Amino acid sequence: GDIYHYINGKFDYHQRVYKISDFADSNTDGKFVLYYLQQNFKRHALKFTVKATVDSLRLPMLVDFEIKLPNIDEQREIGAFFSNLDHLITLHQREYDLLVKTKKSYLRKMFPQNGENKPELRFTGFTDAWEQCRLGDVVNVCSGRDYKHLNEGEIPVYGTGGYMLSVDKALSYDVGAIGIGRKGTIDKPYILKAPFWTVDTLFYSIPKEKNNLDFVYNIFQRINWKKRDESTGVPSLSKTTINVVTIFAPKYEEQVKVGSFFSQLDNLITLHQRELNLLKNMKKSLLQQMFV
Repeated sequence: GDIYHYINGKFDYHQRVYKISDFADSNTDGKFVLYYLQQNFKRHALKFTVKATVDSLRLPMLVDFEIKLPNIDEQREIGAFFSNLDHLITLHQREYDLLVKTKKSYLRKMFPQNGENKPELRFTGFTDAWEQCRLGDVVNVCSGRDYKHLNEGEIPVYGTGGYMLSVDKALSYDVGAIGIGRKGTIDKPYILKAPFWTVDTLFYSIPKEKNNLDFVYNIFQRINWKKRDESTGVPSLSKTTINVVTIFAPKYEEQVKVGSFFSQLDNLITLHQRELNLLKNMKKSLLQQMFV
């Protein structure tokens, strides 16, 4: 499992967790040992098993582990450096988690709940009830196609897992859509910015006139697509299943307001996610470079 540490305080630890503490040698820095273990211990532990992963840790794995130490001053510098980096990663993780939680809260408050036709929270000036309709009333669900006959180009091709490669033609040149899996991953819709091409396992849903793309995307995110899985094997959806989903939608002007709000929130979440991933990758790279 993960190797971590607690500082400045009492704590209880599970019987299945080993504790390394009370370094008798004043020439050994605990933080340095922590990060040395994070970088090198997994390779050592794999020597004790024929599997590709370590799912249990035995005391001999720790006792027999050899560690290479620089002088104590360098240990402390390295340990403090990675400790500060971990603190920064933790702060960004908390900010990201808070933003994701905030979005979930707004998705509940800014859309009608439990059969209501008005949301709890609205922008000033909007009071009309939302109209009940079917998803097929607000989007045209289109099928993706094979791309292997196309040449290399600058048009992105998307599948259920996201971007795949680029080709020289598009299924939609100037109108954005929401991608939703036909087969495989059916519960992770995402916005497709034009121009784009989608493979045959990914539907693309283009909003009809007077329907806002960003707003409709949030409708797609709120739907429990797994409950609409039509297969006993590989998860799958059909156009019919998508089209008959009952939703509530306001007039276009309010859709634009709500859609813009969530688009900005999504951009902020993406920014923090990128910064968090950058810091994690930086730590991984520096651990490789600063430990032998």
